[in-house]
Amino acid sequence: MAVNRAPEPASKSLAPDDLEVKDALLIFNSVWKQLENEKGKLNLRFPTELILLGGAPGAGKGTNTDFIRQVRDISAPPIVVSELLDTPEAQRIKAQGGMVGDREVVLLVFHKLLEPQFQNGAILDGFPRTKVQVECLKMLYDRMKALRRELLDNPHLEQMKPPVFHIMVLFVDEAESIRRQLMRGRQVIAHNEEVTRSGIGELWEERATDFNEALARNRYRVFKEKTYDALTSLKQLFHFHFINAQAELVVVQENILNELEYQSSLELDPRTFHAIGGIPLASNIVQHARRDLVRRLDSYEYDQPELFHRIAQLIESKFIPIVVRHAISGRATISSEDEILEDPLALQMLIDIFSERGYHAVIDIRRRTIPQRFDLETGQIHCEQIKVYRIAVFFKGSEIRRG
Repeated sequence: MAVNRAPEPASKSLAPDDLEVKDALLIFNSVWKQLENEKGKLNLRFPTELILLGGAPGAGKGTNTDFIRQVRDISAPPIVVSELLDTPEAQRIKAQGGMVGDREVVLLVFHKLLEPQFQNGAILDGFPRTKVQVECLKMLYDRMKALRRELLDNPHLEQMKPPVFHIMVLFVDEAESIRRQLMRGRQVIAHNEEVTRSGIGELWEERATDFNEALARNRYRVFKEKTYDALTSLKQLFHFHFINAQAELVVVQENILNELEYQSSLELDPRTFHAIGGIPLASNIVQHARRDLVRRLDSYEYDQPELFHRIAQLIESKFIPIVVRHAISGRATISSEDEILEDPLALQMLIDIFSERGYHAVIDIRRRTIPQRFDLETGQIHCEQIKVYRIAVFFKGSEIRRG
């Protein structure tokens, strides 16, 4: 008698996500051990400055990369993670708006960062994109600091600068992201048609997400649900820069410039900064310079009126006639031996008065030796030293029309 059996369920092949190890520590240790075996521990020289450029689809990561390189003086080309992932499986996942597995991404990125051209600085476009990748990035930072400490204890090895990581997020909302993705698709079609017709130029990549609104929307959803939270979790650890990329390009780049300006306290070795940190920044000195100038001038009039008036008279009667003769060049050099300038306060007054009237005065005190008498018995020449105050006065000169 035949026995009816329920059909056995068809075996399902496990999806790549199910096969992948999600434990960030396991992934990092596995990748690090592989790199140590390939290159040697002391040869793991990652970039001392790493700018991780992330953002919503269509936010302009590729557009702004060269600008960021220029601002930070990074000569190496950007590392675009999507270009590193060139396997057929990776291409299929990307075409659906998804992302490739974490271990593959981490290994490829770390391998690339170890190339000599990136030692002084690198820009990563599209990393990290998941929480696992974020954790691996944190571990890389800690491991770089540990390796640097190890090198500091060995004076025979080349030293390593402290690592500086920047996280830059370019953000646009969903509607703008979809609009830009689909607009790029139209531009790609027009460009490729022209290349095909003329035979001049190179074809641009045609991404499925740039031609299908549903796929474009899904790509943005992946960014919001996975990437955005992962990136913002780095705020407390690294220099985090959030850029509103919905504005015009010139405004976006101005915001980027402001965010990435040089900051010595963040970039110098702590010992180096401690040695020079007591010297005030030029920007701090000039911030209230005009207000401080007015306060000083009024204090001269109230507290030292006689000296103040004498200096003003000296400038008006002796110095300005010389300055006037140099109106075309905008630079006059005046030498004076007036005894009133022996008083340090008089020199301060002189500089401040010139500044208030729109000039820039620089004073150089020189000592000139003048022979006074000759001793016939000893042959000794007795000299007197005289102070000469050389005052350089700068101002905007006159422009002469020629011809």
